[in-house]
Amino acid sequence: MQTIFAKAETGNEPVAEASFPSPYNGTTPENSTSNRALVDALTNSRTYREYERAFGDMTGLPIALQPVETWQLPHHGKRNENAFCALLSKKSRACAACLQVQERLCQKAAATAESVLCPVGLCDTAVPVRMSDRLIGFLQIGQVFRKKPTEAQFKKAAQFCTKWGLDVSREALRKAYFSGKVVSQKEHESAVKLLSIFAQHLAMLSNQVFIQQENAEPPVITKARAYIHEHQTEEIKLGQVAKAVNMSSYYFCKMFKKVTGINFTDYVARIRIEKSKNLLLNPNLRVSEIAFEVGFQSLTHFNRVFKKILGQSPTEYRAQLLAH
Repeated sequence: MQTIFAKAETGNEPVAEASFPSPYNGTTPENSTSNRALVDALTNSRTYREYERAFGDMTGLPIALQPVETWQLPHHGKRNENAFCALLSKKSRACAACLQVQERLCQKAAATAESVLCPVGLCDTAVPVRMSDRLIGFLQIGQVFRKKPTEAQFKKAAQFCTKWGLDVSREALRKAYFSGKVVSQKEHESAVKLLSIFAQHLAMLSNQVFIQQENAEPPVITKARAYIHEHQTEEIKLGQVAKAVNMSSYYFCKMFKKVTGINFTDYVARIRIEKSKNLLLNPNLRVSEIAFEVGFQSLTHFNRVFKKILGQSPTEYRAQLLAH
């Protein structure tokens, strides 16, 4: 059993102890720390900030990116927070109940997008964010009604509030409860689809962040990487890059493989494949267009390299991605 202690976001009352099994018993302290560092880097990235703002503008829903192990209310104090949930955050016992809902949600969503209902009838959804086979966090939306709330639902929610010791007038509770956002099944499915696609982008970004964090490298290799990225759509050769960083081809080849762990040709191929994965998210682009866009000279070569690296063809990868 994992014991969770939480503190009310407002006020000084200690939260009642909440205990429940953790689905992350195999997570080491090192991985937990690394996951938090990755998620912190992602949430501070321009990519995430722009998506968060655009998603909120379009849907009116609160969105959060949480590491695997965190015991914080994901949407408290954030844009589009549900008014009723904001009231609940004032009482520690209500916070503890919300944390248990979050734990149950993350248990279910370890492999695929899942939704749960909280005791007061609001829906929360989590989409896993993975770096290869490693779960690093969740994209979460929630605090919404899937159907227009009823008086019976409100009566039940009010009973929970009394149980949790929430000192708020019935009128204030009612106003906050019925002001909650209602989304149709179709709207909710579309929002989850957008999150799933964005989770793929974050997975790519997390890999880049991880590499940057784990591999401190000589400036000459950093310069070489930058040159490769800048010219990746062109027919680029090792000697050309070596010359750009003022090294002989022989010594550059040896140093590059020692630092990156792979040879020059494989590195360029992987850079191009990573870019193609992003472009494959756009169903309006043909695979052949993508192949030439990222720097391959033939569709056959692109298909062969893509399958070698990812174990499936570009067409299969796209079908699987868009089916999520």
